[in-house]
Amino acid sequence: MILETFPVGPLRCNCTLMGDEEAGEAIVIDPGDDIGRIEGRLTELGLKLKQILVTHAHIDHIGGAMKLKRLTGAPIFYNEDDLPQIGMMDMQAGWLGMATPETAPPDGNLSEGLTVGLARYPAQVLHTPGHTEGSVCLHFAPLKMVIAGDTLFAGSIGRTDLPGGNTHKIIDSIGTRLLALPDETRVLPGHGPATTIGAERYSNPFLRGL
Repeated sequence: MILETFPVGPLRCNCTLMGDEEAGEAIVIDPGDDIGRIEGRLTELGLKLKQILVTHAHIDHIGGAMKLKRLTGAPIFYNEDDLPQIGMMDMQAGWLGMATPETAPPDGNLSEGLTVGLARYPAQVLHTPGHTEGSVCLHFAPLKMVIAGDTLFAGSIGRTDLPGGNTHKIIDSIGTRLLALPDETRVLPGHGPATTIGAERYSNPFLRGL
């Protein structure tokens, strides 16, 4: 298995490339920017992109998805509850002083319980509203890993002061969906370093009492 996570764009969103060398296939999660780098890496590895998965529709996570789709033909999946975020992409771009990227409704809805990813490395979608209404995490149970988007960080949680954010919902999502996972589960957040469910359960100051 190939697993590479690297920051992209001005907000340093963690983009993850996962590949199956035997099948020659890959998925990319949260291609917010630097699409030339992502497409070049797929070419270097000799992998065909099968799916583009987006944990939520903030510009730093979805901004490059349509460009990557046009280069590779891969479908884009995100949760349809984040279509309002797509509707305000001009506003999102304005906050950052960026050009508005091309966006579109998803080719597939990342709904709760859906299985996505590669045949040998599947992930189950966990709908975790709070950072946005359509925020999801991707649980790769056989790999003991969850890609958490901006729901959970090392020592912190996603901000809830932007449109679509809700503090009660994000705490509930983490408590019922993520803290239900085994302590050894590795967490790859949308920004910053990796952590584990156990580390956050016992030391994250936002999760005390859960």
